[in-house]
Amino acid sequence: MRLVVIGAVAAGLSAAARARRLDRQLDILVLEKGDAISYGACGLPYLVQNKVRHFSDLVVYSASYFQKERNIEVRTGAEVQEIEHGRRRLRLCSGEFIAYGKLIIATGARQDTGGIAGVDQPHVFSMNSPAAAVRLKQHLLGTKPGRAAVVGGGYIGLEAVEALRSYGWHVTLLHDGANLLHRDEPELTRRLLTHLDRFRVDTRLGCRVRTIHEKHIDGIACDLVVLATGLRPNVELAANAGIELGRTGAIRVSDHMETSFGGIYAAGDCAEAMHLVAGRPMWIPLGTTANKMGRVAGACAAGARERFAGIAGTSIVRVCGLAVALTGLSLPQAKAEGLRAVSAWVKTQDRAAYFQGRATEVELVADQSTGRLLGATVIGEHGVEGRINVVAAALQTRMRLDDFLQLDLAYAPPFAPVWDPLLIAAQQLQKQF
Repeated sequence: MRLVVIGAVAAGLSAAARARRLDRQLDILVLEKGDAISYGACGLPYLVQNKVRHFSDLVVYSASYFQKERNIEVRTGAEVQEIEHGRRRLRLCSGEFIAYGKLIIATGARQDTGGIAGVDQPHVFSMNSPAAAVRLKQHLLGTKPGRAAVVGGGYIGLEAVEALRSYGWHVTLLHDGANLLHRDEPELTRRLLTHLDRFRVDTRLGCRVRTIHEKHIDGIACDLVVLATGLRPNVELAANAGIELGRTGAIRVSDHMETSFGGIYAAGDCAEAMHLVAGRPMWIPLGTTANKMGRVAGACAAGARERFAGIAGTSIVRVCGLAVALTGLSLPQAKAEGLRAVSAWVKTQDRAAYFQGRATEVELVADQSTGRLLGATVIGEHGVEGRINVVAAALQTRMRLDDFLQLDLAYAPPFAPVWDPLLIAAQQLQKQF
């Protein structure tokens, strides 16, 4: 049997590698329409910022490595035009047909420009692909700083702000929503606005950009524009074949990553995933999720019965030196799901004051009816990743607030205060029960 994988980045190559580990005899072919494979896409903003010097530093493995070490054929410049599942074959744009026994779709996502006019002008950039990131970096390295506009207030937009500020540009951030990071959380947005203001970032919310002009956007002067307007799942190939899409617009999959067509699986940014807290499918494109989904898809395509439990949407982003981490649902999101949600925000020290402790802010959200934890936000300079991961583990196990309060968290003055900020937030939240 031949297993064919469409897409050679996180989900696709994780799937191929897992399938090979489980079946040494399986014929595996990976098709990638571009030239780059197996690279850390989440490192592209830091390539722009010159924290990563060369794109090659983001590449994990080459196509020749997969061929020689894994016995997996990887073909670049091979774009699939059509899936003919009735005949168990793919038609490439070159006209070539490729047969498959089982198929994994890992076509990822692409930038959604939202119908903005003027995005093809030479002073408009993005960071959504290796070529785009390299182009922006070269421009920043070779141009005197001026006035820049970033369109979009999600993760990539905030990372673009930090990159531009590091080169000395004056930045205006334009976002069409009322809150940053797609969190629907006014308190988080207020804290981020205060922080961005310290770095002289002019942030304008509720600003829908329709046209980018040569020297301005809606009257705002700018010499450079970075588009960070969000992503859209690449599902056209699947949809044209008749594969069912979910309500999110991404490919609907089972917990074995199987689509509505038997023998075809989907993984990564093109597919939905079950949200562990909301209890329904959501589309939250993240690198960690793509890798895990790919492993399950590869295992099941190779004959195993592994399952992907779901996601909590755990993520972290650096915003001008400040770490902002999220997991689960915010208070407004939880209420929108029909839950009796309550929350508590606290601001405290991340370690003992005599070890130069810095401010850390924590929000915990819980269901007043059941006591179950629903989500968290952690903001600070140190230890943010560890604290958000504690809450993510609690969400995975459906932990209640009473049990969370009893967690035996590590303490030593150089690392944490005797009462961890998570436990202080939990104590404040308990008062609402």
